Amino acid sequence: MGLLQRARARDGETFKVWIFLSAVAAGSSIWCTHFVAMLAYETKTPVSYEPGLTALSLVFVVVSGIAAFWIAAQRISLAPELGGALFGAGVSVMHYIGMAAFSVEAMVLWSSPYVVASVLWSIAIMAVAFNRAVVSDPFWARGGAAGVLVIAVVGLHFTAMAAMTILPFAPSGTEATSETARQMLAFSVTGVALLVIGIVWVSHFVDQQIREQAAARLRHLAGSSADGMIIEQNDKIIEINAAFETLSGFSRDELVGGPVAAAGFKTENLGEASIVRATLRSKHGDGIAVEIAAHTETGKPGEAAFRVYALRDIRPRLEQERHIASLARTDTLTGLPNRAAFLEHLDQQLAAREENSSLALLAIDLNRFKEVNDLQGHAAGDIVLRVLSERMRSVLRDGEYLARLGGDEFVAVCHARNRNEALDLAARLEKELFSAVQIDHVDAVCGASIGIALYPDHASTATALLNNADLAMYRAKNSHTENICFYAEEMDEAVRQRRRTINDLREALSRREFELHYQVQVDIVTESVTGYEALLRWRHPERGYVSPAEFIPLAEETGLINPIGEWVLRTACAEAASWEQPFTIAVNLSAVQIGQGNLRECVHRTLLETGLPASRLELETTETSLMKDPMRSAHVLRQLKALGISIAIDDFGTGYSSLATLRAFAFDKIKLDKSFIDGIERDAQARAVMLAVLALGNALSIPVLAEGVETREQLDFLRSRGCEKVQGFLFGRPAAHIESQKSHGQQVA
Repeated sequence: MGLLQRARARDGETFKVWIFLSAVAAGSSIWCTHFVAMLAYETKTPVSYEPGLTALSLVFVVVSGIAAFWIAAQRISLAPELGGALFGAGVSVMHYIGMAAFSVEAMVLWSSPYVVASVLWSIAIMAVAFNRAVVSDPFWARGGAAGVLVIAVVGLHFTAMAAMTILPFAPSGTEATSETARQMLAFSVTGVALLVIGIVWVSHFVDQQIREQAAARLRHLAGSSADGMIIEQNDKIIEINAAFETLSGFSRDELVGGPVAAAGFKTENLGEASIVRATLRSKHGDGIAVEIAAHTETGKPGEAAFRVYALRDIRPRLEQERHIASLARTDTLTGLPNRAAFLEHLDQQLAAREENSSLALLAIDLNRFKEVNDLQGHAAGDIVLRVLSERMRSVLRDGEYLARLGGDEFVAVCHARNRNEALDLAARLEKELFSAVQIDHVDAVCGASIGIALYPDHASTATALLNNADLAMYRAKNSHTENICFYAEEMDEAVRQRRRTINDLREALSRREFELHYQVQVDIVTESVTGYEALLRWRHPERGYVSPAEFIPLAEETGLINPIGEWVLRTACAEAASWEQPFTIAVNLSAVQIGQGNLRECVHRTLLETGLPASRLELETTETSLMKDPMRSAHVLRQLKALGISIAIDDFGTGYSSLATLRAFAFDKIKLDKSFIDGIERDAQARAVMLAVLALGNALSIPVLAEGVETREQLDFLRSRGCEKVQGFLFGRPAAHIESQKSHGQQVA
């Protein structure tokens, strides 16, 4: 029956060999048993054995055995029982074919009940024997199943013999015939018995070789594996590889022969072909994170299976996972926690807040970081961010937290029992943020605006807390005196008002609420009109006129400035084209318009549609707008000038006011900001700046127009210093319509 276990454990060609050997050995053994018993059976009449039927019985039992063992070896439900029943039936047929070969001079009578009983006995008991043969219990594997099979064969034989009655025809003295038949049968049985012995020996030899090869394969697998491996049998370690020795610190001699538990890991949760994460306790007591996989290799019948454990050191992988997780939560430029880490930390702090304390959230925004980027490049901006981040981190105390949200935005969190504790953290950060950062021997001072919101005083959720801290920060940014502001409820009203303004602004164009007012520009010598500047006005149906200082930034922020700017350009050009005199019309451009890709096409189309000559159109922009993207801005302005349009730089003196800008963009006019005109009578510094700009324009052959002229004294001063053109309330306030079309040279004041 051990051959059946081997057959079930093999695959492919080896499986077929074991099936054949099992059938030949079992069938031949039972055949020999039957005919040895028949040799011992004595009758009073001569006996002989028909050779053909005798051989047929042997062949039949072997063939039926092949079929029975093949079925029993299948890994499906009831396969062993079905195979055993088939083999029992085959042995029964073999017995009665053998009895048919039994030739005697007598009448042979058969008892049908005994015949049926013998066949049923053989089938039932043989099914039980096969069932027991495939279990892993050592008792059945070592002989129990074979004993049941013997019972089946013996029961079949004696029940079948009991079913037979021999009635001799007459006494005979031909004993020699019977003895000769017995000798021939004995020789046949002996030959088959020797065949069985040979098969058993070959089977044992083949099995031994296969088992040794399997063990060798296991040892080779263990030795060549980069993972630590342990081979266990009968709850004892029989082999470990060098990789496990290196991993655990144990030597082979210390572990072989001992239990697996001595190797430093537990096996309770290890299923077949499963992978479990566990901790290996090394010889030195260190905990090593490993993944353990277990696999079972079947041994020979009666022996326990091999259990192979493979242990992989996952410490490098875990470290890499921790590093990746850290990168996902860390700002790569500054090393500070990023937005994701901050939001997680904020939720944790809100949950852990003590009842009588507040959580202070500080929203921080650098004030002049953009100027550093524009003037000194993004590399310089990165240096500023890294240096300021390190300085802020250096003044943090236990329990205080700092993160970078992106760009020049930071946040800080701390537990505060009152406003003063939150203000203390803000003051420490403010001091570092207003300290100079040296870049290429130039000191850059960014400064910052800090908004503070307290939980639960100012917000009941993390989202509201962050939003309110932002509101306070924007209040600080718009303040000329305060760099640090606490949140106040009225800030919400300001936000709501801002949102209402944006919503109304989206509808203003379609509702025709925009107007253009025109302010005259005058030649300072002749005081005659040379042109007009188109100024955008918004007449709100409820609020009246809304200040451009309020809605223009919102239009730029939301992108509405593009359609609004197109309307201004088209309306101003159409108005100018209707004038009798060829006055110029000046239209302002924002940085957003310059940044759009179709500005040239838009201007060209407008000139064609309105019929205004390009020479009469003047586009004004500020240096700040141009410096957002200098290379692109220069390209756009060159395209516009190629159309024949004049370009003026507006508000000169208030932004960068660099000579490089004047040279790079080749302006046709410089417009001096009105803030310098207001101060020429009392402010020596303003007067000096104005004179410098006039001298600069004269040196570069660029006309200068002074804005905001309101008095004769200012006009006379500018005329005496060589200013060429002016505009301001002295010559008229901006109006929706030009009062009259004055001929060139006619004075307006």
